[in-house]
Amino acid sequence: MSTIEKLPSSGSPFATIRTEDSADGTAHWLFMHADAATGIRPCCRKDMLDEMWSYMAAITRSPAERHSGTLRHFVLASDAVAYNLGGDLDLFTRLIREGNRDLLLNYAQRCVEGVHHLHTGFGGDVRSIALIQGDALGGGLEMALACHTIVAEEGSGLGLPEVLFGLFPGMGAYSFLCRRVSPHLAEKIILDGRIYSAEEMHAMGVVDVLVKKGEGRAAVEELIRQQQRTPQSYLAMNAARSIAQPVSYDELLEITKVWVDSALALGDRSLRTMDRLIKAQTRRASLDAA
Repeated sequence: MSTIEKLPSSGSPFATIRTEDSADGTAHWLFMHADAATGIRPCCRKDMLDEMWSYMAAITRSPAERHSGTLRHFVLASDAVAYNLGGDLDLFTRLIREGNRDLLLNYAQRCVEGVHHLHTGFGGDVRSIALIQGDALGGGLEMALACHTIVAEEGSGLGLPEVLFGLFPGMGAYSFLCRRVSPHLAEKIILDGRIYSAEEMHAMGVVDVLVKKGEGRAAVEELIRQQQRTPQSYLAMNAARSIAQPVSYDELLEITKVWVDSALALGDRSLRTMDRLIKAQTRRASLDAA
């Protein structure tokens, strides 16, 4: 069972995320990497994940409140040039070299709690939307895949490059891709390890809405307006989806355990590849912040 709904709100300003809430409380925007100007890598750092899940817990309504007939929206976006470059490779390499299975599993489990909450619509009264403006890789793409709708701007890159260093995306990619495309295509996307353009992902059915660069926010706002015209339809679809196309927390957790064991089996060559990727991401983040 996911614990994200049990997390208390911190009540303090966030350092790594920026949030916007509509006056009527029906739209919530979360922008990752609010500290991107410092040159920090735009990845799934634990401190950012903690703040994300805290905010998501704070806006989650109780089961009784969810039956009020009110449809809400949650938008996951980014303040960095990249949407999200994936898992915290710096943390991964350190824990793998230490052989620290417990902390590696703890990190992975925290990721799974968040993506599962996105997938279930915060209990059922929320439609989640990923707004991709920039590259979405690895765990960053997995968060987007967990959302009901993916809106991506042209020129963005989307991919799961974990295979390049001997791993696979273990935070829900296969489960969520299989709800969008055939299992065969899902495996191909994962095992190819290549970065696809937003245009290619739209043609394959992974991206739902493709818009020109700079038009992503307007497209999401229009999507929200359209869905709010028939809220009961989308609330009913959330309920039907949870019955017909569920991705359970237990399923995600078991796959994550496979990911952890695979990570701990990586050799020096794979770890050196990860080290090079860390350096490349750090250089990129510094240039983007300049």
